Amino acid sequence: MRERLDRKKRNKIWNNHHEAVLAMVIILLIAGLFNVFSSTFVMAERDCGTPYYYLKRHIISMVVGAVACSIAARVDYHKWRAWITPVSGLIIIALVFILGFGVSVNGSKRWILVAGLSVQPAEFAKMCSIMLAGYYISFRNNFGKEINIFNRQYGIILLMALLVHFEPDMGTACIIIGIPAIMLVVGGLKWHKLKWLLLLGAVAVIGMCYMQPYRIERIMVAYDPWSYMQDKGYQTCRSLMSIGSGGLFGMGIGQGLSKYDYLPEAHTDFAFAVFSQEMGFFVVVGILLVYLAFCWYTAQIARYARDLYGQLLGVGILLLIGGQAVANLFMVSGMFPVVGVPLPFISYGGTSLITSMFAVGILINISRQTHKQREQALIARALRQTPQTERPPLRLVKNNTEG
Repeated sequence: MRERLDRKKRNKIWNNHHEAVLAMVIILLIAGLFNVFSSTFVMAERDCGTPYYYLKRHIISMVVGAVACSIAARVDYHKWRAWITPVSGLIIIALVFILGFGVSVNGSKRWILVAGLSVQPAEFAKMCSIMLAGYYISFRNNFGKEINIFNRQYGIILLMALLVHFEPDMGTACIIIGIPAIMLVVGGLKWHKLKWLLLLGAVAVIGMCYMQPYRIERIMVAYDPWSYMQDKGYQTCRSLMSIGSGGLFGMGIGQGLSKYDYLPEAHTDFAFAVFSQEMGFFVVVGILLVYLAFCWYTAQIARYARDLYGQLLGVGILLLIGGQAVANLFMVSGMFPVVGVPLPFISYGGTSLITSMFAVGILINISRQTHKQREQALIARALRQTPQTERPPLRLVKNNTEG
């Protein structure tokens, strides 16, 4: 019986979905490692005296992320629910602290220094909002109660999004509140409440755009960047030229020109432009297929999760990583306004990388529990179908206790 199950496994590329997810992440991490070094060694040599400055920091983030992934993969994902509320409180305190005392870069206060490393609490808020939303929706469902738009958990999520918005960082704020809003729909929000949710979302987005005039300008630039090439559309046009100059086979690792102050934020938000220029069309298509495979297997993990909470977490992580990848690729290719959304596993950014790897660890745990449950069900079904004469004899233990 066990041999039949093992033979069935060997006929597949992956024994389970989380093995596939882990393989996709490793490929993306390797691509990101090369890209971070290639896009930063000139800047690091000029500003820090060593070409390996950013590479070393990125490797440290990868190690921390690997530890976070390993812990999340081993801890039952249900146990994190006890930590969601206190962790969200710490994140809110950190976000308030940033508004007053955070490190300012390009006019935005998004970072705090911890042991010499820059930490961006808004990245942690993304995953925290997903877990808060999953907890609320699954709790209401388990007790047969209707889901409401206004509740304590979503109030905490909204507060985190508002604090991030005032950094200012509209892109991250939209992710923090947007993914939980979609999870409400997935969780079974009634139509009469969904209409109010859509209305509130539209009003919020329009209001955030008009609070900062440059956001309206970015939307206009996205439709015709070449008309604003010398000012507002400079970054988008440079990105498009970098992508196009890579051709089919690329210029080669480290040979691209974008890192020489040609493209602003070449190692963070526009890392994909550097990657395209140096690796070329065929490798880029391969990386896109890896992202698609990651999203496919993540969707399968969410689909077959053992309970609604696991399903919702899977959907949230799919939207977090897959959604950020789509938004970044659209932004870099000029099909979307410039927003501060990194490319998962490839862009330079320690907190974002750690958060993404922690999310992957939760995915692995969800899949492991589902896989274990399915194996137990298969064994039980096989035992029921096996004739009594073919079953191994029961071993009786003699009781030597004297009574």
